[in-house]
Amino acid sequence: MHFSVLILPIVLLFFVPCMAMDFIPPDPSERLQAIGPTDELPEILGRALHPGKDFKPIPVPERGDWLAQHSEPGQTFADFVRSNPNKPDRIQNKIYVQPLCVFEEARSPSLVQLKDFAGAYFTLEVEVPFPLNIEGAGFTTRINPYSQNRQVLTTDVLGFFRSRLPTDAFCLLAVTMEDLYPHQSWNYVFGQASLHDRVGVFSFARYDPVFYGEKRSSEFRHILLRRSLKVLAHETGHMFGLNHCIFFNCVMNGSNHLKEIDSRPIHLCPVCLRKLQFSVGFDLVERYEKLIHLYREAGLHNEASWVSERLRRILGANKGR
Repeated sequence: MHFSVLILPIVLLFFVPCMAMDFIPPDPSERLQAIGPTDELPEILGRALHPGKDFKPIPVPERGDWLAQHSEPGQTFADFVRSNPNKPDRIQNKIYVQPLCVFEEARSPSLVQLKDFAGAYFTLEVEVPFPLNIEGAGFTTRINPYSQNRQVLTTDVLGFFRSRLPTDAFCLLAVTMEDLYPHQSWNYVFGQASLHDRVGVFSFARYDPVFYGEKRSSEFRHILLRRSLKVLAHETGHMFGLNHCIFFNCVMNGSNHLKEIDSRPIHLCPVCLRKLQFSVGFDLVERYEKLIHLYREAGLHNEASWVSERLRRILGANKGR
């Protein structure tokens, strides 16, 4: 089993769990307490942070799920503010999505869609530089003895970009269709990040059924894109200081396996949405409208419908879209 975990200063996103936990989901009052008081917020923002029926509570974990393996206290909005999280500023205000290797259309998510999504989701400028040649960068590689696929050493990638972080970068996320490993003794890792240095790397390779010797379904493109957008939102969220969410079904939930990843929504719950809005200061209605357009263009109709309905509730029936 593998999963996503937040550890400072290095984040190992997926590794082997060690023990079972007895997680009890927060009750309604605890979830509201995690959001924090909203009475003094602008009316639209206050409405957006009221869960209503649009956000499902996090369920009791099943055997092998993230919270069945890891004890996490959760991060309320007040906890987040006290942590003094990274914020974009006048100089460091751009997200870099750096491809490692060429993203082939037949087996890779669209870099254009990844860029557009990150820009709409985090409301910052996003730049996608030219793909970096793995061999030319001098990264250590190996052939995995089990999968027989090439893997790239994550610590080499982090070290390379740590010393080359653009001056205007809020963060840099290297993305690749190559498999990854963090140490010779490890089988593989989905990704790794250094939050202090604002650099990370993660792989989409294992989101492709062909990696496991299976056939791609007719829905492969949409499944790959949906999974890729979720991991991009999740890992970029960590760069803003958002810890794993234990309050609602949320893109910031930890995930132990693909089934759990697929069960998570792509949206932020009210607790995590408030954290991101606090850090970036975006117009919530404008953000949701851009996401609706993006999801429709990408053929992610369920996601577009959810955001449309959520926005309708926030604005009121007479102002619905």
